[in-house]
Amino acid sequence: MPTYDHTGTVDVPAADLFGYLAEPGNLPDFLPAMTEAHREGGGQVHVEAEVRGEHVEGEAWLKVDEATRTLSWGAPGDGDYHGDLRVTETEPGTSEVTIRLHTERAGGEEIQRALEEAVATLSQRAAAETDREAAEHQEGWS
Repeated sequence: MPTYDHTGTVDVPAADLFGYLAEPGNLPDFLPAMTEAHREGGGQVHVEAEVRGEHVEGEAWLKVDEATRTLSWGAPGDGDYHGDLRVTETEPGTSEVTIRLHTERAGGEEIQRALEEAVATLSQRAAAETDREAAEHQEGWS
C-alpha cells in the first residue's frame, strides 16, 4: 500500500497547534479539497470535498490522542484510505507537523503535492488563527 508523508515547521506552540487541528471544523482551512467537516458524535465525522471536479461526501472516523498530539483518521470504502498527523514541539513557540497518508488510489505525485500544500497552508492559517485569538484575548497585542 503506498504511503505518502510530509513534515513541516509551524511557528505556533505545539499545544495551540494541536488544539486547532483536533477540531474537525478546521480541517477545510488547510486541506485543499475539503469543503466541510463536522463531528457527528463519538469518533465519527461528516466530510465533504471537491475531488477532481466532483462533489463527494461521506462519513469518516477521527481519533484524537492529546497525550501524543496525534490525530488518526480514515474512511471506509475503496482505496483503504487512512492517515495520521503528529505535532511535536521542536522549541518553545515552534512545532513540527507530520502528515502521513495511506491509500490504494492512483495519483502518487498529486497526493504528495497535496500533502505538501496542506502543511504549507496549515502553517499560514494556524499562525493567523492563533494571532487572531491572541488579539481577541489581549494576549501579546497592545
